[in-house]
Amino acid sequence: MVPDISVFGRYTYLATELFWGAIAFLLLRRANALRRAGATILALYPVAYVWDRYTLAVGVFDIKLRTGIDVAGIPLEEHLFMAVVPGLVIAFHETLFGSE
Repeated sequence: MVPDISVFGRYTYLATELFWGAIAFLLLRRANALRRAGATILALYPVAYVWDRYTLAVGVFDIKLRTGIDVAGIPLEEHLFMAVVPGLVIAFHETLFGSE
């Protein structure tokens, strides 16, 4: 059974991004890859922003358990998501293969 984290209400999406973001940060720090990951995330961010803005505009998904705070036309949590997802992927990659 999957735990019901909706008890966080409108902070549910934010809480999940902070949780996974913390894991990504710790793994990147452990792999000594924070700077490289940051550069990659910054390079990917504009593409992710345009993609996210479009998918929200056409109604691909609707985020219910969020704070309601929008920044530059998209939910605050989506900005975090656009950093956390590549950060976590890079973190796992660097943890597995970084210092060969």
